[in-house]
Amino acid sequence: MELTGKNHFELFGLPVQFDIDLTAIGDRYRELQRATHPDQFATGSDQEQRIAVEQAAQVNDAYQTLKSPLKRAQYLLELNGTPLDDTDTQMDMAFLLQQMAMREELEKVPDAADPFSALDKIRNELKIELNKVSQQVAELLSINGDIDAAKEPVKKMQFLFKVQQELDELEESLAEQL
Repeated sequence: MELTGKNHFELFGLPVQFDIDLTAIGDRYRELQRATHPDQFATGSDQEQRIAVEQAAQVNDAYQTLKSPLKRAQYLLELNGTPLDDTDTQMDMAFLLQQMAMREELEKVPDAADPFSALDKIRNELKIELNKVSQQVAELLSINGDIDAAKEPVKKMQFLFKVQQELDELEESLAEQL
């Protein structure tokens, strides 16, 4: 199976777009895993074994990228020659203020009468905002979309996923204290 030179979407037989069928990538991942798993080449030459390991790593990397909305959006920007610039910190001020407020709410959670209800409230707000930003990204990274304009909502997506990670870590910490 020749995988070299294929982008992640080609590897999984998908159109190069943000909206993808996650069930299809899961199915294709299992197919590719079976075909490229190094155990299939245990009796092969050193070169065949090395290639199998490289291909399995490529399949795993592609799968991890495609199944994550944030990584998929970043990858699409890279494919289109417009990767995010980590040094570009300019953001919509209203969005930044919203993020600060959300983080302040997170800081108050441990002292809340019902911390898990407080977490659920923040999680619901976050989910609404992530859905809104994901729709913007999907529209802008579509076939006829504006790739340059997609950078702003992808940066917002990065912020939101970071808040989600912090929320998950806080929830885990609170659960351990029970």
